[in-house]
Amino acid sequence: MKSATDPLIEQFLDALWTEQGLSRNTLDAYGRDLDQFAIWLRQSHHELMSVSRAYIQRYLSECAANGNMPRTTARQLSSLRRFYRYLLREAKIEQDPTAEIESPRLGRPLPKSLNEEEVDRLLAAPALESAMGLRDRAMLETLYATGLRVTELVGLALFQLNLDQGVVKIIGKGSKERLVPLGEEAVFWLNRYLQEGRPALTRGKSTDAVFPSNRGQAMSRQTFWHSIKRYAQVAGINKSISPHTLRHAFATHLVNHGADLRVVQMLLGHADLSTTQIYTQVARERLKQLHAAHHPRG
Repeated sequence: MKSATDPLIEQFLDALWTEQGLSRNTLDAYGRDLDQFAIWLRQSHHELMSVSRAYIQRYLSECAANGNMPRTTARQLSSLRRFYRYLLREAKIEQDPTAEIESPRLGRPLPKSLNEEEVDRLLAAPALESAMGLRDRAMLETLYATGLRVTELVGLALFQLNLDQGVVKIIGKGSKERLVPLGEEAVFWLNRYLQEGRPALTRGKSTDAVFPSNRGQAMSRQTFWHSIKRYAQVAGINKSISPHTLRHAFATHLVNHGADLRVVQMLLGHADLSTTQIYTQVARERLKQLHAAHHPRG
C-alpha cells in the first residue's frame, strides 16, 4: 500500500497490512486521511515528525469549520492517533501528540436553543421598577452576551468585572482562566444595575457577589433556574428552557453569524474542540430549515 505524499505514511500503511492484514479499502481510508493532513502541514511549513498537539487540534478545527461532521472528525483523529502511536512504537518520536485529544462525542442530540427574536423577548421580560428586576435583566444580558455556565454567572465576583474595558475574567473548569467580552448592551445593563439595583439588595452588607439574592447573599443556581423559567412564561416562550439554553443560544447565534469555531470554543471555555463542534451541526440544521421554508423547491 503506497502513499502519495510521505515515506512515513507508506511505512505505516505497510506495517498495518503486514501486521493486521487490513483490507485495501481500510488502508486507502487511512492513507487519504494522513495524506490530507500531511499536505495541510506542508502548507504551514511543518512536518509530520515535529507536529504538536496544538497543530492537530487546529487542523481538526479547520476541517470542522469547513463542514466536517463529528463522525468524520472522529475518523480523522483515529487515523492520526494510530499513525502517531506507530511512530512512538518505532522510536521515531518521543511523545504522541494525539494522546490528550478527546474524540468528538457521536450521536448527541442538538442542544435546545432560542431564536434571536425569542431571546429579545426573554431579555425584556424582567420588570425594571425593582432592584431584583434590574438584577435579573443584567444577569440575562450577561449570560447571553458571554455564554457563561450558570455556576460561573451566579458565582461572579466584582473583581472579575472590568466594565471600562468591557470584559469579564472567568475561572472555569479546572481553574482555567479566560477573558470574555461583554458587549455594549451587557455593559450598559450591568452599569445600571450596579448603580441602581445592587445597593438595595446588599442592604449595606459587605459581599463581592455581583448578583446577590434579595437577602444580600450569593444566589444559588436553583434560584436563577426558577427565575429564567418564570421569565420565559412572561415572554410567551412555550419551550422548556434553563440557564444553559441561553449558553447554547450564545454559541449558536455566533456560529450562525460566521464566528470561527475556535473562537467559540475559547469563549465557552471548552477544553476540547470536539465539544464545540455540535454548533456546526446546529448551524447546518438552521440552514436546512431556512432553505425548506423559503426556497420555491424546498
